[in-house]
Amino acid sequence: MKNLILIRHAKSSWDFPLKDIDRPLEQRGMKDAHLVSSAIFNYLPQTFIIWSSIAKRASDTAVIFAQNILYPIENIVFKPELYTFDEKKLEEIIKSCANTFDSVILFGHNAAITNFVNKFGNEYIENVPTSGFVSLEFDTDNWAEINKGKTKKIIIPKDLK
Repeated sequence: MKNLILIRHAKSSWDFPLKDIDRPLEQRGMKDAHLVSSAIFNYLPQTFIIWSSIAKRASDTAVIFAQNILYPIENIVFKPELYTFDEKKLEEIIKSCANTFDSVILFGHNAAITNFVNKFGNEYIENVPTSGFVSLEFDTDNWAEINKGKTKKIIIPKDLK
């Protein structure tokens, strides 16, 4: 059994003339990341690894979640290739995960996340919003062989307010 949790980065700011990869979180994004990360304890696998895009908004979201779920920040794996908006690229990255890990929490970007969860989950989601949490379960022991899985849990900030 493989478990994959996809979390879209929190709401980012467009207030500064920065490269896309360098955009920071805005206040609402920080609040939403804290809100969602405080509501996910019952839906986390017993053990997992965290992967994050290197984009500032994604890595900052990963750090907020890690702090709130008591995961060591120094254990987060920041992957440049996760700075992608393409679900096919995201799929390649996930399928390359070592089978020694049964559960991965991944922080990334849209449209890759929404398209991925709609391809691999069994519940259609029109749009995974910022700070959105989607948990998928796959009936396989090999990441390279994941196909249609089961959508176990969806948590979005709007539902917690």
